[in-house]
Amino acid sequence: MRSWSIHVGRLFGVEVRVHLTFVILPLFIFWTEYTVHPATNGSGALALVGIVFASVAAHEIGHILVARSFGLIAKAIILLPLGGVTVFDETGHESAQQRNADAWKREMRIALIGPAVNLALAVIFGAVIFALVPSVNLWQWPFFASANLPRSLVWANIYIAGLNLLPAYPLDGGRILRAHFARTIDSAAATRRAVSISHAIAMVLMVGGLFSNTWLTMIGLIIFAGAQLEERAVVFQSVLDNVRLEEVMLTDFATLSPADTLVDALDKAVHSLQDDFPVVRGSDMVGVISRQKILEALRLEGNGYVQAVMNKLFEVSLRQDSLASAFRKLTARNLSIIPVVEDQRLVGIVTLQNLMHSMALLAESRKLQRDERES
Repeated sequence: MRSWSIHVGRLFGVEVRVHLTFVILPLFIFWTEYTVHPATNGSGALALVGIVFASVAAHEIGHILVARSFGLIAKAIILLPLGGVTVFDETGHESAQQRNADAWKREMRIALIGPAVNLALAVIFGAVIFALVPSVNLWQWPFFASANLPRSLVWANIYIAGLNLLPAYPLDGGRILRAHFARTIDSAAATRRAVSISHAIAMVLMVGGLFSNTWLTMIGLIIFAGAQLEERAVVFQSVLDNVRLEEVMLTDFATLSPADTLVDALDKAVHSLQDDFPVVRGSDMVGVISRQKILEALRLEGNGYVQAVMNKLFEVSLRQDSLASAFRKLTARNLSIIPVVEDQRLVGIVTLQNLMHSMALLAESRKLQRDERES
């Protein structure tokens, strides 16, 4: 997600990121307008980008609010010029089978609200402009141009609503198509089928744009980029649900004793790649402590014992637990390490850092294996 997007803030507690296709949009608009009207200025192109950005943001807010009514909490949104990719918290208490049981119905309802929001905005803005500025001809071509920003405001929402009904994932029409597939096959397979159709549509648009309207090429590129993002998210979710901790846990790790001094603990931390350490007394685990906590305690209180500053509240997992369960424990209580036990004996650790690293590698590995099978 972070490879091709830029963090711009938070909205309703949801991280908002802008995809790089949004960054090149001002240049594309300026170029397309300049070829028709050489007097076009950059401020007009930026205003059009602002209109598109606001329309897409409203579109995604509609998705988020309806999703919340179904108990789905959005963690992040990646805004693209035609819509967005919303990353939901899929590590809730329900199992993958429970999530998939009624997911297709839920997805259809969530998908339809996006175009509905844009059409409602187009009607509202159109009515206001017609009442207050009747000289603005809403039906005059070109509908979307910097020469008439009020008209562009109305038509930007109409275009976004219409384009999102295309059966190209991750547009809303593509989500509805995936939901239809998900009635008979699992979510990952439904996503792959929808992504394949989206790639075909994107290629047709990109090639068609070379011979007609360059906007078609831009739309095709956006659809292709969005489909890639969604496919990667599904692969990650598959990894979360199906990979067990014993496959990724660290078995060669350093431990500390509650009787260790903070200076000794820091010395051990310096010679270790770990950021977090289990604290063990005999064969019993009694706490956890981080490298940062050791440094803070030394700065504030001077040398002391690990027992005095270690965190005695911690979660443990079994080696057969899924990555989803570990990730849920880490994020729910803002932890950075999960000890893995077997018969009440410490056999490994999972840190947030190594979990994210393992997820990325496993996702890439599964994607490569699937591509090899399909080729």
